[in-house]
Amino acid sequence: MPQIPIALDLDGSLRKLEGVQRLDLSAWQERIRFGCGWRTWHAFSRVLEPLLPPEPGPVFLGSGDFHHLTYFLLARRPVDDPVEVIVLDNHPDNMRFPFGIHCGSWVAHAARLPSVTRIHVLGITSADVSLPHAWENRLSPLYRGKVRYWTLGVAVGWARYLGLGAAVRAFDSVASLCEAFLDTVGRGRDPVYFSLDKDVLDPAVVRTNWDQGRFTVEAIGTLIRGLSGRIAGSDVTGEVSSYRYRSGWKRLLSALDGQETPPAQELARWQDRQLAVDRTLLALLQGAAR
Repeated sequence: MPQIPIALDLDGSLRKLEGVQRLDLSAWQERIRFGCGWRTWHAFSRVLEPLLPPEPGPVFLGSGDFHHLTYFLLARRPVDDPVEVIVLDNHPDNMRFPFGIHCGSWVAHAARLPSVTRIHVLGITSADVSLPHAWENRLSPLYRGKVRYWTLGVAVGWARYLGLGAAVRAFDSVASLCEAFLDTVGRGRDPVYFSLDKDVLDPAVVRTNWDQGRFTVEAIGTLIRGLSGRIAGSDVTGEVSSYRYRSGWKRLLSALDGQETPPAQELARWQDRQLAVDRTLLALLQGAAR
């Protein structure tokens, strides 16, 4: 029986996406968006869990401000069916955040799950992995071999001096990164979970709420096809949406992270382009499912 694609509609950015089961979770947007404390996280999890099938098809999460929902989707996976997690993201999402969980810290938490063997974060061009920000990354998952960064055009020589040369790899081009990845992880047979934040895409392809990378849709397609028959679960985030937090604390945190409000006159056009890319990604992920 085909797996049902799901849209977790927290921010209104997914209403036009056809062929998915849409779950209206807009009442939780303020509490969950960007990040939240663990009490709020567990309350939301109790609401969401009974709404999802045991094995959903590709899950669309909305804005990249909700990428930490990938942690929820991985945490509900059975321990006896472990996966290697492939994350395409312009940021490592392995940063320190002492207030609970947020869209830039979830990888460190997911790396502790018994259902996760390793997490690869591909396509990072963000200064989050440059020397001035190295201390903000959680280094323990990198040292333990549970997390690996695959970066593009960022100076990451600091990793070699810290003994993390094997965990933090640097590439000059998207093509060379994809080739190296498929020559290693792509040759395996173990199941994988594929998580895509579209901020990994060049802004000429789509626009998101975050600073963006250099990938193309074609390069993403190459990776997905290279993992064909092994994808045991997947999600897509990185829609573009506009939201003003009621909480001054969240407004401050998002401002410190450099988020900018999309221009109102451009938002609809940007979302139409996002929709076209989502349709392509949905077909690719369904075609490569285990």
